[in-house]
Amino acid sequence: MPRHLLYLIVFIEGFCSLGAEVIALRRLVPHVGSSIVITAPTIGLFLLALALGYASGAKVSERFTAVVARNFLLSALLVGLGLARVMVDGLFAHLQPAGVAYVLFIGGVLCPVAWLLGQTVPVLTNLMKHMRTGEASGYALYWSTLGSFLGSVSLSLLVMQWLGVSVAVLACALLLAVGSLLLAEAGWRRWGTAVAVGLVATAINLFAPSAVVDTAYADYAVEGVSLPEHADPRAFFVNNSLASLVDDSTPPRYARYVQHLRKLLLEDLAFKGRSVLVLGAGGFTLSHQEPVNRYTYVDIDPKIREIAETRFLRAPIRGEFVVDDARRYVRATAERYDAVVVDVFSSHTSIPGHLVTREFWQDTRRALAPDGVLLANLILDGKLETPYARNLLATIESVFGRCGVDVLHRGKPLSNVVVSCYASSQPGAITPYSDERNGADLDLARSR
Repeated sequence: MPRHLLYLIVFIEGFCSLGAEVIALRRLVPHVGSSIVITAPTIGLFLLALALGYASGAKVSERFTAVVARNFLLSALLVGLGLARVMVDGLFAHLQPAGVAYVLFIGGVLCPVAWLLGQTVPVLTNLMKHMRTGEASGYALYWSTLGSFLGSVSLSLLVMQWLGVSVAVLACALLLAVGSLLLAEAGWRRWGTAVAVGLVATAINLFAPSAVVDTAYADYAVEGVSLPEHADPRAFFVNNSLASLVDDSTPPRYARYVQHLRKLLLEDLAFKGRSVLVLGAGGFTLSHQEPVNRYTYVDIDPKIREIAETRFLRAPIRGEFVVDDARRYVRATAERYDAVVVDVFSSHTSIPGHLVTREFWQDTRRALAPDGVLLANLILDGKLETPYARNLLATIESVFGRCGVDVLHRGKPLSNVVVSCYASSQPGAITPYSDERNGADLDLARSR
């Protein structure tokens, strides 16, 4: 085999193997989130399957190019079908709980791809007989790792950003199909199989009917819903989770938590001519038809504005839109806002891990004016009894002191919980009252 062709094959292997891992992590976000308890096992299992692939490839003693060609073709089929959005969505929709679907997805799609492609380098180094063993393996690993680097960077920062996740899936599938043809002996059967795999991958990733728009960060869908006494109500779904509601009534009606936030700002706090920072754009309904205050929305996905304006609001948003990570923005901004609204989720109940820490809430407080107010929409259990609910609320109050907590759906297992804190408050020592030492009357007098 010509040396340049061998290097091209191992480059494709590296590009597509790590590309498949990046795509798989993105496909999992709408269903199980992106927390460390999901990403770490996924990466670990991928690497385990890759290691087993190396060991299997070391045992191959004949038909080297035919083995790799077969592996590439099988991988192209697994990537093209198994990583297609309609297939992943269908898997998680029909298999409950989500953990079962996750295991099947990782064990049936991602790990087999890693195992098959992991055989490439040890198998093809058998063909580098004109080179020393160390030299052969070194150059092969170099081109494979270079492919992994370029695959992860180009697919995540270019293809998925500008063309969508489905195009990234198709790119990997087609590259693997082409790689199998470069290795296989000429023949109509091999060409026919590769072309068939490419056509199937193209059809399921580009032409499968769907109302979902996928970007590098999330899946978006706008669907009509049935709500009594609402005029043309429609829901905005982000990663399969209801993010916002709006209708064409006069005045429009919104999701309950949005209406609660609007009431707090416009009626309870009597905001007029104030600046409001909203972390997490959602459906941009907080400022919808609200002309009295200035709104700045911060969201990491640059495409969410166009989707919301054309499909959901059916009108331009009110306010400024900034594409940035929420934590980075509150840390860097020099502006001080009268209110900061935190409404950031990667899935129905999952807030990105770096947006729940004490350091994040400290940065958020710094972005407030001296008399400013923090409003945070959280999804917690209605009784606030879980460790997550207790610790998250305690983390916020360790920065802001005592905060108001409004549970909007107390009868449901999961509820919108709106937390309101003031920048003027400070955390302080707590002394419980007891029969032996009851300072309630003195504290009441001091509080007046």
